[in-house]
Amino acid sequence: MQRRRFFQTLAAAPAAGALLAQQPAAAQQTPSGGSSEIPQLQTTAVDLAGDPAPHFFTADQFAALRKLSDLLQPPMAPMPGALAAGVPEFLDFLISVSPDDRQKLYREGLDALNEEAKKHTNQPFAEISAADAASVLAPLRQPWTYEAPSDPLAHFLREAKQDIHTATVNSREYNQAGAASGGGRRFGARGFYWLPIE
Repeated sequence: MQRRRFFQTLAAAPAAGALLAQQPAAAQQTPSGGSSEIPQLQTTAVDLAGDPAPHFFTADQFAALRKLSDLLQPPMAPMPGALAAGVPEFLDFLISVSPDDRQKLYREGLDALNEEAKKHTNQPFAEISAADAASVLAPLRQPWTYEAPSDPLAHFLREAKQDIHTATVNSREYNQAGAASGGGRRFGARGFYWLPIE
């Protein structure tokens, strides 16, 4: 019986469109004020309405990512740093939709960062001083090569450094600060920044 009902509905579908087209348009009702204008709603970008909440990294991993972002891309007046540009939150989203090998690189890299900090100071990376962090980030001082470093922590730090820099200089905050400070050739691509997917 359901199959028969399906084919009856399928056969009636083209006729329904034709019948609706023949219906007279309903008279437009004007609001009690007498104006026939449609009210315009003001909209805003989602990331301006509230702070994004991390959902991919664990609390310890995200805290380490925030500290790493701040150390690798600090604010330099008048330009904002990675934290003001929301880079850790953006990377939390980006890595959550990245391929498995990229997710593994970040998760294991942030865990290794915390473990290395605990070896030196008995504290997670997010809680160590900048001087102690410098020794943990020593692999970044190695000469750059085309081949990725064989050490997993060094490989992660190299990739994260590039991602943090790219996300910072392509953020809305960075581009708006560049435009406000006079712009110039350095900020020729202003207006091209990421927005979260709704």
